[in-house]
Order: sequence, then structure tokens, then C-alpha cells
Amino acid sequence: MSYQIKPFIEAIGISVIGGGLFHVVSLPLAWMLGPLTSVMLWEGLTTRTLVWPDFLKKLGLIILGISFGFYFTFESLKIVGPFIIPYLLITVILILISIFNSAFITKWINIDKKTSVFGSIPGGLAEMVVASEDVKANSALVMVFQTIRLLVVLFTVPFIITQFFPHDSNAISAVMTIPDTNILSLHGLWLILPILLGIKYQHSLPAGIMIIPLAVTATISISSINIPSIPPLIFLIAQLFVGASLGKSISLTDIKLAKKYAIIYIGLACWLIVLSFGFGILLESMTTMDLQTAILSTAPGGLVEMVLTASIVGADPAIVTSLQLMRVMVIVLVAPSALKWYFSRKINDRNKIA
Repeated sequence: MSYQIKPFIEAIGISVIGGGLFHVVSLPLAWMLGPLTSVMLWEGLTTRTLVWPDFLKKLGLIILGISFGFYFTFESLKIVGPFIIPYLLITVILILISIFNSAFITKWINIDKKTSVFGSIPGGLAEMVVASEDVKANSALVMVFQTIRLLVVLFTVPFIITQFFPHDSNAISAVMTIPDTNILSLHGLWLILPILLGIKYQHSLPAGIMIIPLAVTATISISSINIPSIPPLIFLIAQLFVGASLGKSISLTDIKLAKKYAIIYIGLACWLIVLSFGFGILLESMTTMDLQTAILSTAPGGLVEMVLTASIVGADPAIVTSLQLMRVMVIVLVAPSALKWYFSRKINDRNKIA
């Protein structure tokens, strides 16, 4: 056990340095993307192997889920209803465009269609890797391409939103918008409920470790029970926990496997982001949603980062959470099965012809 303590302390130090540097230069999501970058680069550019317990990532996601839950009100839940149909339509169109683009480029590169498509779908990295194995795609490259897509989204969307859209000075994190109740008071016991339920039902739906605490906190908050907010320092530490864990899971060595294809899939990810921004503008024109909320709702993930960005720029985190979760559900529950059926059918058709 002792042999893991030093690498863990080293990981904490590297994460704090990364978050601090990002904060000093005013980069978006500093305490999430800073640790992600510093941990990823430190392991990739040195021979050091850091240790980051998985339970810290889960704890961070639970805390973020509780914090985001305070944004939900009766009004926000009513507002989401009319957005569902146009949003689902936009989500399906984006997925189809992603599939078409990733299949189309295989005409000019030495990557098979199955690997390209599963590596480009906007969301559900683990699910896409598993599904790609079932259709005999190159699951290693699928993981690499999905990692590239995730990095492009995380480092571009928050930056564009925070830099090119007006910042609402009155919009501060959810932890600061509710009555000041001491977290150490008896009311703080209410926070045990979302934590326990989040742990128990974390595998019941995509991102359950965050969504379950969010839903439970929202329910308690809407019921007018006076529960304490998450202190700002703990909120930042939660971001660090998640960011460091993401950095630990991303390997520069794996990314190098893509070699010359990395640029192509970076381009595909950027093109999808541009399209999602266009669809966000369209969604805003079709609904009563403000532009920042619409764009963050249509952005191709990740859910946590988009909701966090919404809380920074004064968008509606409740709406972004609801719609992004819907997007994730469609991608994770429908896309892998549909693609497996499609590619399996093509294989069977070829076998019949042969």
C-alpha cells in the first residue's frame, strides 16, 4: 500500500499545479482541464506512473451532481418539455452526419468503415469500444479516435463559449445561489441521501454516478427543504478529482498510435462542433431558449463539462443537463445496437453473395 502513496501525492501536486496555471491564465474550466492536461502530459513526457484512485473520480462526480441539482426548479422542468422533439431531431441528424462523414473519409485513408464510424460517434467511449469489438472493428483505434474527439471537444467548446459569448456577472456557480445553510448543521444530513443513492444506483443509467445525485438533490431542493450548499472550495476540489482521473485515463502513447490519422479525426471532431453550433443557433430560433443554453445543449459532450460551462456563462444548467442527458441516452442506448445491426447485416449479405 505504501508504494502507492508517493505516486498519489505526486498526482495531487501535479494536478494542483495544472489547475493553478490554468486559473492564472484564465482558461475555462481551469480546475478540471488543468489537472487533466498536467497529469496527461506528466505521464506522457516522463517515465513516471501516477496513482489516482477511482473512488476519487466517483466522489468528484457525486459532488458535481449535487451542485448542479440546485439549479432545478419547477419552472425549469416545465421549460424543457417543448424542447424535446426539436432537440431529438437535431441529435439524430448530428449522429447521422457523424456516421456519414466518418464512413466517407475511409475512401481516402487506410481505415475500415466500422472502425472509423465507431471512433467518431459523439459520445459513449466505453460503449463504442465494446460495440466495435462485436463487429470485428479495430477497437484499439476506436478508443484512440474517441479519445481524440473527447479532447478536441473539451478544449474547444468551453473556450469558445466563455470567450465569444457574454459573461453574466450575476451568474455564479450553483453552490452560491441558495440560502446559506451550514453544511455541518443537521440540515447537512440531507446530503447523505444523494450520495448513498448515487453509489447504489450508479450503473442504472449513463453517467449515473452524477445524474442520480443530481436528480435526488433537485427533488429535495424543489420540495423546499432547506439543505446546505456545497462550499466553493469543495466544488473546485471535485473538479480537480474528475480532471485528474480523466488525465490519468488518457495516454499520449495511445494517441500516437493514430499517427497521421490523428489530424483527420481532429478535423472531423472540429467539423462536428461547427455543425453543433449551427444546430444550436437553429434550436434557439425554434424555441424560447437563449443562445448559450442552446449551443451547450447541442454540443457533442461531455455532459459534465457542458453543464459546468453553462454555470459559468449564465446559461441554464438545468436545461443543458436535461438535454445533454437525453443525447447521451440516445447515443449509448440506441447507436451501438443500431450500428452493430447495420454492420452485421452487411457482413451477412457479403457471405450470402460469396
